[in-house]
Amino acid sequence: MREATEHHLGAQLATLAREAANPPDEDARLRDSLKRCSAATREAASEFRRTGNVECVPVIIHGLIEHYVEPDARARLDGSDDSARLVEDLAIDSLTLLEIVFLAEEVLQVTIDNEDLRPFKTVGDVKRFVAAKLAEASP
Repeated sequence: MREATEHHLGAQLATLAREAANPPDEDARLRDSLKRCSAATREAASEFRRTGNVECVPVIIHGLIEHYVEPDARARLDGSDDSARLVEDLAIDSLTLLEIVFLAEEVLQVTIDNEDLRPFKTVGDVKRFVAAKLAEASP
């Protein structure tokens, strides 16, 4: 019982700390950064900022990629699982990948080194990498 209470209090403190670190002007800045993304992406990013829930990451990454791919490639992105290839299927070049990563860094408040981008071949690679990066950064 005591462990459950301590865990609950710890979770509440972590939520309060995240809320303090994400003041209203930050929420407005986040919405502005994602204004051209889908509503689902904006909602997932807002929830991630509030709660730190890494289950939001796949929705966020999918939305960021969707924002940057050409309209004809969006059908391939939406119609596939995480095996869609960034270059071959979605026509994402290295500059576009950097733009996606810069926005992901801003939204998820994480740092990704350019060298880390080299092995990315599929949408799933990006999602797994970012989720792992966030997991190692969280206490």
